[in-house]
Amino acid sequence: MTGTSARRSAALIAFAAFGFATSALADDKNVKIGVLNDMNSLYADIGGPNSVLAANMAVEDSGLRAKGWTIDVISGDHQNKPDVGVNISRQWVDNDKVDIITDTPNSGVALAVSNVAREKNIIMLNSGAATADLTGKYCTPNTISYTFDTYMLANGTGKALTKAGGDSWFFLTADYAFGHALERDTSAVVTANGGKVLGDVKHPLNTSDFSSFLLQAQSSKAKIVGLANAGGDTTNAIKQSAEFGLVAGGQKLAALLLFINDVHALGLKTAQGLTFTESFYWDLNDQTRTWSNRFIKRSPKGTMPSMTVAGVYAGILHYLKALEALGGNPHDGAKVVAKMKEIPTDDPLFGKGPLRIDGRRIIPAYLFEVKKPEESKYPWDYYKLVATISPDDAAKPLEASECPLVKK
Repeated sequence: MTGTSARRSAALIAFAAFGFATSALADDKNVKIGVLNDMNSLYADIGGPNSVLAANMAVEDSGLRAKGWTIDVISGDHQNKPDVGVNISRQWVDNDKVDIITDTPNSGVALAVSNVAREKNIIMLNSGAATADLTGKYCTPNTISYTFDTYMLANGTGKALTKAGGDSWFFLTADYAFGHALERDTSAVVTANGGKVLGDVKHPLNTSDFSSFLLQAQSSKAKIVGLANAGGDTTNAIKQSAEFGLVAGGQKLAALLLFINDVHALGLKTAQGLTFTESFYWDLNDQTRTWSNRFIKRSPKGTMPSMTVAGVYAGILHYLKALEALGGNPHDGAKVVAKMKEIPTDDPLFGKGPLRIDGRRIIPAYLFEVKKPEESKYPWDYYKLVATISPDDAAKPLEASECPLVKK
């Protein structure tokens, strides 16, 4: 064989091998989803096993298994510890070949896992962590925030209460990334709307005794006591504030992050009148009601879905649509996220809307008030809608973003 013939044969073999590899990649229809959250502690009720169910429902509703795809869902408990979350994430990627990690309530854990997702080139689809920094200064091509963030909460509840006359604030803040971000963003909104922040006190995560913190809030004489915490910390603070007579003494509680599971645990007698912001409510429209009634029949906890659980479902559904559009799973997180941003989102829980370059899902938010007991007409009838916040107002403007992916 001449040198020219040998080179031609080698080129043909290489081309054939490349074609085979490309075909094999396109035909790869294996997907593994990891649901990482708090399964047993203060955030378990807003996610936990319910988020695992939501991920499985998204897989079922995608219809991909009937088209020959193999899709597995596994779960893990990060115990609200960033190091535990990182260790589980690395094990999932290295040993279990997980393609996407979802839910991740606890902003400290989420920020740490987001770094792992970028390093390993998988996807982090956040629904449970609130810090706006995930799509701000710490944004990556591999991370998406689907449901809410501290900017949305601040510009919903914080702005509404300040404009309604609550022009002096004191914060009870969970002492980690989420609480700090929520206090920061809400303080900015309060001062921008003519209010003043009189002080704050930081409390450890999963606090059982709020007495010393509530006494400081009470002595501040602030019109609004902002609860920059979530889950069991929020419900405990609300219950104990009643014992201290904060509301009876003329102060108003602002639950800056409240979930339907929290209201259910508190009961309407205790929770009535609380004003808060969410992007999902099971009884919002016919589509949310239909899906939520399917969900509660299978819920391990027998509860309606929280906002974060709804976000897990909608986010995974969109992820699977992107994989189908790609013709297979490339096992390339940044590539799949790019496709997710390219395809318009459309799901029964949040509707249509873009997924921005910074990874933020753009959806409307809603200012709700908890009903009085006599206003509730059927099980889980807890909210009344006060105002709808437009998608553009619910998300930080791109021109103000610190995300390095945003070109200004």
